[in-house]
Amino acid sequence: MFELVKAGGWLMVPIIACSVIAMAIVIERLWMLRTKRVVPEDLVARVWKMHRQNQLNNSQITTIRDSSPLGRIVAAGLVNRNYSRDVMKEAIEDIGRQVVHELERYLNTLGTVASITPLLGLLGTVIGMIKVFSAITVAGVGNPTVLAGGISEALITTAAGLSVAIPSLMFHRYLSGRVALLVVRMEEEALKIIEVMQGERARDAG
Repeated sequence: MFELVKAGGWLMVPIIACSVIAMAIVIERLWMLRTKRVVPEDLVARVWKMHRQNQLNNSQITTIRDSSPLGRIVAAGLVNRNYSRDVMKEAIEDIGRQVVHELERYLNTLGTVASITPLLGLLGTVIGMIKVFSAITVAGVGNPTVLAGGISEALITTAAGLSVAIPSLMFHRYLSGRVALLVVRMEEEALKIIEVMQGERARDAG
C-alpha cells in the first residue's frame, strides 16, 4: 500500500487527507443524526403529561431543552406557552433554524471533499502525463520503463481521487436527505406542541 501511495506522487497526500476528513465526518454525522437522539418518540406525550399535572416548571423545561435537538425546539415553545399561538410559533421557528443549522454541520465540508478529490486526481493525471511527454522528449519512445512512472502516477491519482469522491458524494446525499427527513419530523412534533399548549389537541397529544 505504501508503495502504491508513493508511486502516486505528492498529490496522494491531500487525497488521503480528504479521505480521512470524509470518514470522520460520516462517522460523526451518522452518530449525531440518529432518530432516537434527534426526535425522541415520547417527548410530546411526556410534555403533555407534565402539563396536565402542572409539573412544567423552569427546571423541567431546562431538562427538556438539554435532552435532544427536538427538546430545544419544544422548550422554546414551552417558555412562551402563556402567549398566543403566533408568539409560540415564532419562538419555535427561531430555535428551529438554529437546530437545523447544527444538524447540517460539516455536510458542506463533506460536499467539498466530494467535489475536489476528483479534481486532485485529474491534476495528478495531468502532472503524470507531463512527466511522460518530458521523458519522451529526453529518451524517445524506445524505453517503456522511462514512461511507466508518469503513466502509473497518472492512473493511481485518478483512481484514488475517484475512490474518495464517490463514497463521499453518496454519504453527502444520504446525510442531507436524513437531515431533511428529521426536519419534517421535528416540524410535526413542534406543531403538536403548539396545538397541545393552545388546547387544540388534548386527546391525541402523543
